[in-house]
Amino acid sequence: MNRIPYYYFSLFLLMSFTSLAQFTTIVQHDGTSIKNQQKTGTCWSFSTVSFLESEIIRLGGPELDLSEMYIVSKIYEDKALNYILRQGTAQFSQGSLAHDMLSAYDRFGIVPESVFSGRADEEKAYNHSQLLEGLSKVVKKAVSDQQAPKDWLAAFRAVLAEEGMYYDDQYFYLNDIEWTPESFARALPLDPDDYMHFTSFTHHPFYERFVLEIPDNFSNGSYQNVPMQELLDITHYALDHGMTLTWDGDVSEDGFDAQKGWAKYEGPEISQIQRQKEFLTLTTTDDHLMHLVGKATDEEGHGYFIIKNSWGPIGPFEGYLYMSEEYFLMKTVGLTVHKVGVPERILNKIK
Repeated sequence: MNRIPYYYFSLFLLMSFTSLAQFTTIVQHDGTSIKNQQKTGTCWSFSTVSFLESEIIRLGGPELDLSEMYIVSKIYEDKALNYILRQGTAQFSQGSLAHDMLSAYDRFGIVPESVFSGRADEEKAYNHSQLLEGLSKVVKKAVSDQQAPKDWLAAFRAVLAEEGMYYDDQYFYLNDIEWTPESFARALPLDPDDYMHFTSFTHHPFYERFVLEIPDNFSNGSYQNVPMQELLDITHYALDHGMTLTWDGDVSEDGFDAQKGWAKYEGPEISQIQRQKEFLTLTTTDDHLMHLVGKATDEEGHGYFIIKNSWGPIGPFEGYLYMSEEYFLMKTVGLTVHKVGVPERILNKIK
């Protein structure tokens, strides 16, 4: 075995420590373990489930590992119906948004991960490319053949089942208690109506709601529109008062590097005008959802947010990354937060 000289080993440790110690945590709230969405476009479910797991803890409930794929399977059916009723003109893909997760939770309940993993083979990684291909064939055929719902839905669920992604709503047991997904959700201290969604764009009036025009918003969910500084204010206020948030935004920038564990804005300026320009020219796109759990400063005192990702324990912070406030201001597409995490002065402006 080759031995590393002590000097180089000490230098390696010092460099590793320096990399990990460049941020000072101000606050980081309780949450569950890092998960991995693997080869799927289901970050919206992983991030929002992680958010709800933290909310359950904050509201006095137990620490739980909830099933991301239970909700994903329900949303696939929603998207199928939407695609068919729009005669094939709607997007049918893996992506969705945080409000879809909350809506599905309200309508269909939730189950623990131990009850439904969404895998046909527990030894294999998630990979929804084949699943989406099979589902797409079903919905396209339903449109072309004008099939009745009972016909296409049975075929659709058969494809889900083949990939381990169909849950038939049977009872399950947890702690020797019989539950349905609906009764389990009602037993948790969560009310989907308590959550608000925010964005910041000038092609709609501030302090009014509008349907955010991004491809994954298949359900036409609306967002409260506020100036970008107030997106920042809401985030600081929520974190300072014990809450976390979901973050939806652009991770295709050169300044975003999950392997290095940071996201830093490298654009020309920080302004509402530049933010709007980058959105309208598709420089800022809706790429990814993550869970915003805390805040920190770097060695020069600059502000960062602590983000929990769903790509497994990668990078120097084992699945977490640090997003600069500048990156947040310019590349945030949407936020979801409990209504008590919004400053009253901002709530008073909303129509």
